[in-house]
Formats: sequence, structure tokens, C-alpha cells
Amino acid sequence: MSRGHLWVLAPATGMRRSWAGIVSVAWGSALGGTFGCLLPEMLGYWHLYARAPWWIIAQGAGAVLIGVGLAAIVWSFVEFTRARGTPVPVASPPRLVVRGPYGHVRNPIYVGFLVVLSGEALVFGSPGLAEYAAISFCVGAAAVRFYEQPTLARRFGADYVRYRQAVRAWLPRLRPSQPDKSP
Repeated sequence: MSRGHLWVLAPATGMRRSWAGIVSVAWGSALGGTFGCLLPEMLGYWHLYARAPWWIIAQGAGAVLIGVGLAAIVWSFVEFTRARGTPVPVASPPRLVVRGPYGHVRNPIYVGFLVVLSGEALVFGSPGLAEYAAISFCVGAAAVRFYEQPTLARRFGADYVRYRQAVRAWLPRLRPSQPDKSP
């Protein structure tokens, strides 16, 4: 896609919040539905196993993890929309998003997705889903390391460097970074 097209999708002032919200929901539904639901189902991982009487506890914990993971993803999408952009790389916000879940962890969408997959593994009692989550982490970590970090460093320079120093990539902080101490 040429730079001219990037400007149309995400001008320097950002896109309208309503449009950013629509694009974010469509993007999240397409990717989340495909990689969080459709693919695990097609691989046969969504088969419910009843392993022991106490398994209901694991299923309850899994349901909680799914809710927490989805909440992190939705909150991340809301912060992108507030910044007049989307998680879609060609329609990203005009400024670095560091508030909300991004104050706790640099990759809250990936972390949320991994938490959802871990919850699904518990709900279904599926070792295959646990392996799928591990592979998903490896793919996400590679995308972050080799595409996202260099792209954000080029785009936001020193602001991104300070942000990387203040917030961990994968393990959330209990207290968010302070807006006056980060970009």
C-alpha cells in the first residue's frame, strides 16, 4: 500500500472515532473469530472433556480467564479509538497510545488473546489448545520483535524508547506507568 493510501486511512489528525470504532470491531471480530474460535474448532480443540469431578473448578477458572482476556482486548480497542486510530497497522493512531491497558503492558491485545486461549484450554480441558496458545505466543512475539517494535521506534522515536523502558512487553505491571513519566 502506498503512503498516499496510508494518509487516507490514518491522517496526521487521525480518523473519526466512529469510523475507528467500526474498523476496530470488524478487525477484532475477523481476527479473533478466526484465530480464537474458528481455527481451534477446525483443529478439533473445542471438544469438551470431563476429566474429574473437580474439573468444574478448572472450567470456572477458564471462563474467568476468557472474560479477563476479552476485557483487556476490548479496553485496548477503546484506547485506539480514543486516539483516533485502530489496531489495524495501516490505520493506526497518529500518536503513541500509552494509557489504559498500555500503561500496564506494551502488548495488551496479544496478552489478552493468550489469556483467552488459556481460558479456552481450561474450559475444554484441551492440551491441544494449550499448545496452540504456546505457538500463538511465539508468533505474536516474533511479530512484535521484528515488525511492531521497529515500526513504532521509527514512527515515534524517543517517545517509544521511553515507553519501552517504562512498561514491560509481556508481563503486566500492577500499577500503570504515570502519563507524565511516559510519552
